Amino acid sequence: MNPYPPNFSNGHSNGYHTPSNGHNRKMNVQSFPRPPLLEKCNKHIQIKWHGQLIADVQPGEGAYWVLETHHAPTYYVPAASVRIPIATTPKTSFCEWKGSATYYSMMSPINANDTCMNRIWAYQEPSKGYEALKGLLGFYVGPWECYVDGERAHPQPGDYYAGWVTSEIEGVIKGPWGNWDPVIG
Repeated sequence: MNPYPPNFSNGHSNGYHTPSNGHNRKMNVQSFPRPPLLEKCNKHIQIKWHGQLIADVQPGEGAYWVLETHHAPTYYVPAASVRIPIATTPKTSFCEWKGSATYYSMMSPINANDTCMNRIWAYQEPSKGYEALKGLLGFYVGPWECYVDGERAHPQPGDYYAGWVTSEIEGVIKGPWGNWDPVIG
């Protein structure tokens, strides 16, 4: 049985993509699937910190996104695209879909006394169906600036989830109340 909504494909082309003709189409988070969909995204992803470019992934160069009901998309970039060294921290977490996550710290590119902890993560041994996440890093929005196709993203509300909110996202986004699902009236 297909767990996804009608006319939804779990391949690399689905109804959530921005059309290639340059006209943006809104993506409603309430129509995103559960379990979440992992797929390559054909978007330009940039991450900057203190004005320094720390990651840059051109369209088609290996960025992925995860789309999940009531979540803004979470973007993952190839570890090789990150220009500043990272170090593992003791923090771990577990996602029922993707598996165990390892967290990282990063030293500021302009101030050695400014280290950001636990705002970057990876799935070293992702669960079945999410194997493509191996070798990729996820970034919370902040303290760095995250961009999707040149648009600065905002963090998903609540600082519990790591979704990137852009103008193409609409609907009720989970987050202000932690892991509680939003109430749709």
